[in-house]
Amino acid sequence: MTQQIRPPAEPPHRAPGLGDSTWRAAVRELFTLRRDPLPPLSRPRWLARLPHAVVLLAAGFFGLFTATELFGPYQISGDLAFFQAVLTGLAIGLALYRPIAAWWLGLLAAALIAWTIPLPLPPDATWPWTPGGLFAFAPLVLLVALRVPPRVTIAVVGVSLGYTALAEALFKPEHSQSTLVGAGVVFGFSGLLGYALRALRLARGKLVEQETLTEEERARRTLLEERSRIARELHDVVAHHMSVISIQAQVAPHLVENPSEELKENLAGIRENALEALTELRRVLGVLRSEDPDDPADPHHPQPTLAELDGLVDNVRGAGLEVTTEIAGVRRPLTSGVGLTAYRIVQEALSNCLRHAPGSQVEVGIAYGPHDLHLCIANTAPTRPAPSSPGAGHGLLGMRERAGMLGGELAAGLRPDGGYEVSAVLPMDPRHPTGGSAPDTKKD
Repeated sequence: MTQQIRPPAEPPHRAPGLGDSTWRAAVRELFTLRRDPLPPLSRPRWLARLPHAVVLLAAGFFGLFTATELFGPYQISGDLAFFQAVLTGLAIGLALYRPIAAWWLGLLAAALIAWTIPLPLPPDATWPWTPGGLFAFAPLVLLVALRVPPRVTIAVVGVSLGYTALAEALFKPEHSQSTLVGAGVVFGFSGLLGYALRALRLARGKLVEQETLTEEERARRTLLEERSRIARELHDVVAHHMSVISIQAQVAPHLVENPSEELKENLAGIRENALEALTELRRVLGVLRSEDPDDPADPHHPQPTLAELDGLVDNVRGAGLEVTTEIAGVRRPLTSGVGLTAYRIVQEALSNCLRHAPGSQVEVGIAYGPHDLHLCIANTAPTRPAPSSPGAGHGLLGMRERAGMLGGELAAGLRPDGGYEVSAVLPMDPRHPTGGSAPDTKKD
């Protein structure tokens, strides 16, 4: 008898931001005194360090204000009041680089002030926060909220209010005014303001990043368009003339009566060089049309051939198109250029069927002849309207270019039954072209 093993029960789903791990992380960040400099303004540049100057001025102002307040109404001795005022200003200045450490230092300074205030307090005096101390602590909360996630800001405000409530509950002197409500308003507003400024800064950063990516993409597309234009020019001009040179060198011996062996050798060398130049030109065109170094057009990377035809057809079938294949003749290895070109022609033709003839039946025929490879991709009339297909419409042009570079032929046109057919003839040996490309009657 076999025992069925049940999988362990999945833990209950927790809402994002409310899990125990989230708050544990917030508590850990409260005790992380890492360096976190205040970021400068992104623009304009001449105001980049304005926030730092404002914080330093605030540190000096609140330090002097705290000293005046402790000397006067609260009647703390001179040396102690001076030390506590320096501690308050130092905490604000430290917040430029270590906000969490500065917040702890400011909270320590506030507790020290509350502990050293002599009793009895003056009439209507506030405790544990002095009026100046309440507003001197607000910049610390603001500077923390500018640099930390919202959950840490909530924890900082909560700990500050918790200190206030605990001090009032345990040590509040008689006839003193509570500061819990005032602290909640001031610290809460400072935290919300810091969170809003931080969110604005992050949003601007994302916008700048997106603008940079857009500019890079625009530059990349411009470069690709220019490279494609150069590739077309090279093919239309150089490839054409090199093909003419090759054919003329082949025909020239037959136009001369009793040509010498030296003439034949020279003409054969001219034709050989022209064919080699065409081969190198095909490689250059492949690099120019390649969008990135990992593109299959890069000759340093594996290129698809007709051996991958079954996978291509399966993908098209998976997209909802009925495709049948038929292979005639004896299959034999093809050169890399012929195999890649045949694969690309079948691939582009099937893509056109998907875009322009939804619901049609497609037949892919491949015939291995003695010297040529014959391709035929035909589809019946579509059974439903084809959706609009954006694009430049260079699919058939690319197929014709590929076939023409090998000296092959490609024809495309409508069938009597309303379908469409693409047929191509590629020489097994591209060094011996069989003809030019035939015109097509439809543009992709």
